Amino acid sequence: MAAGMLIRPEITLKVTRGVTRLFSNLDWCHVTEMPLRSGRRVDVMALDASGGIAIVEVKSDQADYHADGKWHEYLDFCDRFYFAVTPEFPRQILPDDPRCGLILADQYDAVIVRDAEMTKLNAARRKSLTLKLARTAARRLSVLMDAAGEGGGVSV
Repeated sequence: MAAGMLIRPEITLKVTRGVTRLFSNLDWCHVTEMPLRSGRRVDVMALDASGGIAIVEVKSDQADYHADGKWHEYLDFCDRFYFAVTPEFPRQILPDDPRCGLILADQYDAVIVRDAEMTKLNAARRKSLTLKLARTAARRLSVLMDAAGEGGGVSV
């Protein structure tokens, strides 16, 4: 491997980190590797201040995009759907679909360069997903606090 060349998991981690920093700056609560009722896991799920749900599918390279066609299944679980890629990613291969927004990201930050068309979830699914996101985040925080051990608790 050439010097400076990143492998797929490293790229995915860096893009995901940039996306979560963007969402934190937007005051959107987010969870990575969020499990869905369908058994799939989305790369990032976020809840905005008005209760809107966004899903982000991170793609590290062209091969990753072509090997994984499950993104269509995520549209039923969000109000907005985004692909997140590096600035070097060949964007022309991404679908020209108004339901698909685009986020460019690196490990430090990200920017929404194309917003996703808003598709409102029905109330029952929104409630179910919001509760699942909150419970998943709370469980993960609990594990983190437990791992900190006695006397070294995590401040929230």
